[in-house]
Amino acid sequence: MRAEVDGVTVTLAEGASLLMAVRAAGVDLPTLCHDDRLTPAGSCRMCLVRAGDSVVAACVTPATEGIRVETADAEVRALRRDAAELIVSALPPRALEGDGELAQACHALGITAEAASGDDRRGRDDTHPYVRLDRDLCIACGRCVRMCSEVQGTFALTLVGRGADTVVAPGTGGPWATSDCVACGGCVDTCPTGALTEPGLPIGTRRSQLTRTRTTCGYCGVGCSLDVLARDGEVAAIVPDRQGPVNRGHACVKGRFAHGFLRAKDRLTQPLLRRDGHLEPVSWAEALDHIARGLRRAVAEGGPEAVAAISSARSTNEENYLLQKFMRVVIGSNNIDNCSRLCHSPSAAGLTAAFGLPGGTDTFDDVDAADCLLVVGANPIDAHPVAGARLLQRVLHGARLVVADPREVGLARHADVHLRPRPGTNVALFHGLAHVLLAEGLADEEFLARRATGLAELTALLADYPPERVEAITGVPAGDLVAAARVYGRAERPAIFHGLGVTEHLHGTDGVRTLANLAILRGAVGTGRGLGVSPLRGQNNVQGASDMGALPDVLPGYQRVTDPDVRARAAAVWGIPVPERTGLRIPEMFAAAREGRLRALWVVGEDVCATDPDATQVAAAVDACPLVVCSELFLSETARRADVVLPAASWLEKDGTFVNFDRRFQRVRPAVDPPGQARSDFAAVHAVAAALGADLGCRTPAEALAESGRVAPMFAGLSHGRLDREGAIPWPCPDPDAPGQARLYREGFATPDGRARLSATPYLPPGESPDEDYPLILITGRRWAHYNSGSMTRRTANLRIDADESIDVHPADAARSGLRGGDAAVVESRHGRARLAVRISEEVTPGQVFCAFHFPSGVNTLTSDHCDIVTSCPEYKVTAVRLRAAGGPEPAG
Repeated sequence: MRAEVDGVTVTLAEGASLLMAVRAAGVDLPTLCHDDRLTPAGSCRMCLVRAGDSVVAACVTPATEGIRVETADAEVRALRRDAAELIVSALPPRALEGDGELAQACHALGITAEAASGDDRRGRDDTHPYVRLDRDLCIACGRCVRMCSEVQGTFALTLVGRGADTVVAPGTGGPWATSDCVACGGCVDTCPTGALTEPGLPIGTRRSQLTRTRTTCGYCGVGCSLDVLARDGEVAAIVPDRQGPVNRGHACVKGRFAHGFLRAKDRLTQPLLRRDGHLEPVSWAEALDHIARGLRRAVAEGGPEAVAAISSARSTNEENYLLQKFMRVVIGSNNIDNCSRLCHSPSAAGLTAAFGLPGGTDTFDDVDAADCLLVVGANPIDAHPVAGARLLQRVLHGARLVVADPREVGLARHADVHLRPRPGTNVALFHGLAHVLLAEGLADEEFLARRATGLAELTALLADYPPERVEAITGVPAGDLVAAARVYGRAERPAIFHGLGVTEHLHGTDGVRTLANLAILRGAVGTGRGLGVSPLRGQNNVQGASDMGALPDVLPGYQRVTDPDVRARAAAVWGIPVPERTGLRIPEMFAAAREGRLRALWVVGEDVCATDPDATQVAAAVDACPLVVCSELFLSETARRADVVLPAASWLEKDGTFVNFDRRFQRVRPAVDPPGQARSDFAAVHAVAAALGADLGCRTPAEALAESGRVAPMFAGLSHGRLDREGAIPWPCPDPDAPGQARLYREGFATPDGRARLSATPYLPPGESPDEDYPLILITGRRWAHYNSGSMTRRTANLRIDADESIDVHPADAARSGLRGGDAAVVESRHGRARLAVRISEEVTPGQVFCAFHFPSGVNTLTSDHCDIVTSCPEYKVTAVRLRAAGGPEPAG
């Protein structure tokens, strides 16, 4: 479609508005009620243009073939100025300070502060730590309300009052701090006048005078692109990148606001060395000398296998690559692992077994076309808020939703069918769904015959999983199971998203494989007729840490260390033979330390004594190891037990790349310098290698990524330069002149025979079950305001939003235990005990309780050492516990 704007012909897509035509012609037209992310409103009249014989608002007027548009017509310019002057007349003069949208529009129209004759009479609301409301600057454009509903999906805001007194307010009434606001910052980002601001960017701020750095969020695995605004070497604010490929101009409370930890008083700024039982500040030279002597001693006493390292999902790809290279080249051991072991290692194993590669099958971009979402064992509204908001918007726009989760949280409240299986019964649930798909003819027979194997074996197994038997195992009513299978089975473009509620089980890999069965049965993977299976990764670079070979059994690119050809390729790049013996997994490292076989352990960016299961035994392992080195931002529980603590740079202070949950490489750039003597993990690994007399090469992160592509062909097409030019690129990307593969398996699966593999694995019970002594099942997970152990978010104003850990208890269970909301309760398992405040909630079912692990409450002293039989991923989701009031009598025996 063609249109003419001020004599310039432009080509437009169908459905384009006149505002799009004007912009395509290069004309800057002011708007106050418009935001490209939102439904047009046309209320401010600032974008008036002449279209043919009519004067219309460009934002709400569709373009038509051959339409002629005039923006510089004297009449429409006068009308736009009149509209602006009318708006400004009700505002105080300070409304035109700074370089916000209103101030810029008025400047372009020649309107000065003298036109602003309003006064300060409606007051402020400064109760919220991140969102400040100045009612006297509100023009009732409604952008904040639409942002909250159309992008975030929280529906927390409304407009109140009449006429000139109309103003935004929380929908619940009362102060902002007690409202339903989830502090995504969307309302602040879209406000054109400064009525809604944040502490770092008050009214009058000239953003053009701040240093702007584009980077990728260092919290969850969604991979939001962010712009960091710095002033005098400190972060003033972080705002979402409007062109962010995943977040599309949106963010959450963590990535948007939780950067205050950078300036925390207890931030580590110099190395610490244990002397006479106490950690004391030392120079880097002294710390490195101690580490080098300890590593040499460990190798001399126990060989290379006496040394291990735990890399970090918070580190960049380049840092993970360098640390695994250090272990293999300098130490001579494959004893390298990362925290994906504790979360999504079953996803990697299960997806590899089913399809051939250890990543999600499709791009999140395609969720906009999905007509059915099956969300399993995940609460993305809390744990992945930006992805959760996009999934919710898809549901609000008509997609069917099936949620399988024991708790009624997040998306479950919007589900067409909510399945609430007993924890630990996922495999039976998925078999039940598959049974219905086959029984009701909802499988894609042609796809199964041509592109899958194992159907006969699976069909025979599924005969034992009719809905009635599945109900007996899972507690899910047979009717709900059938309804869910029909919703998924009748969809034209179904998508599966799963989280740790699938993986963190004794049979987590079986859970992923049997979940993948559903996509295979429907032909919804590798065909374009669905979005396959996507794991919602929990940490910013948990995908990338594994991609880069920070695992004991694979080199970069998931190449088996036991394969002689793989080792030969790496040896040719590194110039030294690669050890062929598979290394220790994290639980095996701890066992080896307790047994005296592990003599040195380097823990990078992980608080294993707080976040790993059966934490009492983890602490015993750390205490038993002769040399423990910890790279950290703060003195964590693990760092307190270490022999050497190295001060680390945060994600806002380093250079490199992350990989998000749908396999996109994205750039990470330093916005500020690390404090004091803190160094990036990249620099620290180089320093330790140099102290041992070794040279790792890869002088820069860019060189490290390039080298990883020589070791792993699937990354050969990636480079910092290309990412800087093109933006996010997914793997596999073997060719620098070709795009990465966002959608996998279109030509065939990456299995030996090129076919997807169905799994006929029977259901087996979890590692723990409730009994008379421990009658409740504890599920652990995340809450929206905090992240993992909370070491970063607890040092920000997020603590004002969520100040302490609590345990969610159903009213019936609370009554039986004599507990009320807010009471302190002792939670005991077969492994340990913790003290938590009680939160009465019907989000959990009777017989189940839930808590997170964001505070030093000892939650992981409760969890067991049961782990996935394939990958050693801990069974965090099933722990038998009991409750009693703190101070009450202890149970007999």
